[in-house]
Amino acid sequence: MKKKTAAKKDRAKPAARVRRWLLLVYRVPSDPSRNRVSVWRELKRRGALFLQSCVCVLPDRPECRVGIEAAIEKVQAAEGRHFLFPLTRVDREQNEKLVSAFRALSAKEYEEILEECETKFVREVEFERGRENYTYEEAEEIREDFEKIERWLRRVEARDWFEAGPREAVRRELARCERLLESFEEEVYGRAGTDPGVHD
Repeated sequence: MKKKTAAKKDRAKPAARVRRWLLLVYRVPSDPSRNRVSVWRELKRRGALFLQSCVCVLPDRPECRVGIEAAIEKVQAAEGRHFLFPLTRVDREQNEKLVSAFRALSAKEYEEILEECETKFVREVEFERGRENYTYEEAEEIREDFEKIERWLRRVEARDWFEAGPREAVRRELARCERLLESFEEEVYGRAGTDPGVHD
């Protein structure tokens, strides 16, 4: 029993390090609706966990405070109201629940990136190969798509404060996509026979 108890304590250590949270409660007039959507998007972009409509929580970190301040500015610009509560005493069980919820949120985003790589990016390259569309324009377009996924991953990693599991799997998949892209680009340059920067 002692070994099991010790193991459980070890698993809880990463969550127990977080002692302070920021709870934001806000109200924005329903008309026009774009103001409410703007606030919601700002908070989601910053990685906020919504407990219910217009109630969200973030870990008390400098970058999260910046995000909440940006959202509050939008609330005030829309003539709304807000209350910001620093939570300095959260018991172990509730702390664990919050950390688990944030990890689940990050894991979901990683899964979405994986899906983007597997069902869209890879299929797009295979489709263009199938129809032998080896043009510089197509290679540039696919490169832009890849760079969008890279930026998306960087944003998700920046707000993955509790190290959700799928991070490494996504990095490996993105590396596979990059190799696939480079192979396609080599085929494009090989078939075209000229450098895309050289003009007649």
